[in-house]
Amino acid sequence: MRLLRVGEAGAEKPAILDQQGGARDLSSVVADIGGETLTPEGLARIAATDIASLPLLAPDQRIGACVANIGKFICIGLNYEDHAHETGAPVPDEPVVFNKWTSAVCGPNDPVIKPRGSTKLDWEVELGIVIGKGGVYIREDDALDHVAGYCVINDVSERHFQLERNGQWDKGKGCDSFGPTGPWLVTPDEIDDVGQLSIWLEVNGHRYQNGNTRTMIFSPAFIVSYLSQFMSLQPGDVISTGTPPGVGLGQNPPKYLAVGDRMRLGIEGLGVQEQVVVGSEG
Repeated sequence: MRLLRVGEAGAEKPAILDQQGGARDLSSVVADIGGETLTPEGLARIAATDIASLPLLAPDQRIGACVANIGKFICIGLNYEDHAHETGAPVPDEPVVFNKWTSAVCGPNDPVIKPRGSTKLDWEVELGIVIGKGGVYIREDDALDHVAGYCVINDVSERHFQLERNGQWDKGKGCDSFGPTGPWLVTPDEIDDVGQLSIWLEVNGHRYQNGNTRTMIFSPAFIVSYLSQFMSLQPGDVISTGTPPGVGLGQNPPKYLAVGDRMRLGIEGLGVQEQVVVGSEG
């Protein structure tokens, strides 16, 4: 299944793509795409629905983040060895864990806001994992049973805030609009091998990132198991799993985003995002 949320911000309707690519209104089946809807029982209820009988939503409407009311937005840093090398960081022995604030979450095609004082705004296409079955101390062999689906995430980053203003990375990762998520939540049965997906990002038509999830240092199953050693994972939590090489910081010389720049990014089978950088108000 390919699940999404359609409508203006704060008023999105849950939806599912039909075989022709049309968005069907799921409002009569579930309240939203998040929390209990993402449990095995919730997804089974959607799967048992006659999709063709649901109302077809008008095309060209805004698409919201594919998960509503995200509980935790957990990120993994430096999870591709060649990306660690390009940033000058050592290859980690254990996953590097940080957070995005949930106020950073936005739709996949919403504008990215360049915050006040930003001088090094950067891009990072990443595979997102959406938790559907809660748990703690999850065995790696069982970890993928806890996954409701996968999605595209742009881990937008402000490198000056992140790396040069002391403290932890979070201040450069959680600004408003720094978490475009979607367009779809794709359930695992739709993906042959999550460890073999092409992943790419372009800025103004130039492809900077062109990788594959097979080069991850830590696999999705390992990440889910690892994180569950330090916190309970709950339905509706989202994990962003790291980016392949080609970020702005890694260019020679470094290249950063300016107002008016356009990002386009995607992952095989999970859809495409597109954002324009805009200035902050005031």
